[in-house]
Amino acid sequence: MRSTLCEPDSLTYSLEWFYVAVVAIVGAGVIGISWARLFGAAGWQVRVSDPRSDLREVLDQHLAGLPVTATADLAEAASGADFVQESGPERIPVKEEMFATLAAHTRDDVVLASSSSSLLPSVIAKGNPAADRILIGHPFNPPELMPLVEVVPGPETSARSVDRAMEVYRELGKLPIRLKKEIPGFVGNRLQKVFNDQATYLVQQGVIDVADLDDLVRASLGLRYATIGPFQSGVLGGGPEGMRHLVTHVASQMTFEVGEPDPADMGSVLDEVEQTYGTGEAAYERLAELRDGRTRAVLEPLGWPEPPATPGEGQ
Repeated sequence: MRSTLCEPDSLTYSLEWFYVAVVAIVGAGVIGISWARLFGAAGWQVRVSDPRSDLREVLDQHLAGLPVTATADLAEAASGADFVQESGPERIPVKEEMFATLAAHTRDDVVLASSSSSLLPSVIAKGNPAADRILIGHPFNPPELMPLVEVVPGPETSARSVDRAMEVYRELGKLPIRLKKEIPGFVGNRLQKVFNDQATYLVQQGVIDVADLDDLVRASLGLRYATIGPFQSGVLGGGPEGMRHLVTHVASQMTFEVGEPDPADMGSVLDEVEQTYGTGEAAYERLAELRDGRTRAVLEPLGWPEPPATPGEGQ
């Protein structure tokens, strides 16, 4: 990997030269800023590109003290970068335009990763000469804290690009998981959509309040799935005979219909959410601080970031 060459303070490192890897962060929204903080804290030189007029003020507010530069010129940000993490608007025409610029102004060994939550890499890369370097690097919010990054290759994405993305995310302390093939919504958001649809349905049906549903999840499934996944949970749920026993006994009696939320009644649910948690900048900051504090409190006891797997582990 080639990087920006820097000459250190001669009084401290008189005979040494060192390299600083450069990342181009495209988009200075919630996700992009969090990615920038993560890369910057890991020692990368960060370039943040966004056409917003207050870009410098946003970076000064959220990324003070980190090696970050700001530019509205995407080509300038991409030139000489060693990795690109795009977190722009979720609109295909916008992404097509951005990735055309990124392809034209990066080396042919530089991964072009998108933080998209659902857009297929094959669609983003359609007609792009750098299609072999384009993939999805989808984080869960906020990227600087949540371990997962879904790495989703398109049909034209090279194995080298996937391997490089996995390497970079691991170096950042993340748990990158490569999907075998692309699918709309990937895996995390497909699961989240099904879960959220059922939560909305239960509130609409008057079965439970918004606040009580959130507390119920935190005190049960949220806690469980923070420690083990659903299949491993099934193994334990079946006792010594494992998941097969669970499926053929307890689970076989769960024949109820789950129901679907009513889109026309979504307004009532949103009203209750807003009444429960508030809206606006102050409410957002308060809730984000609560979330981040709790997340940090549980990460280390749960073993995050995960140590590298040893050969043969998990087989």
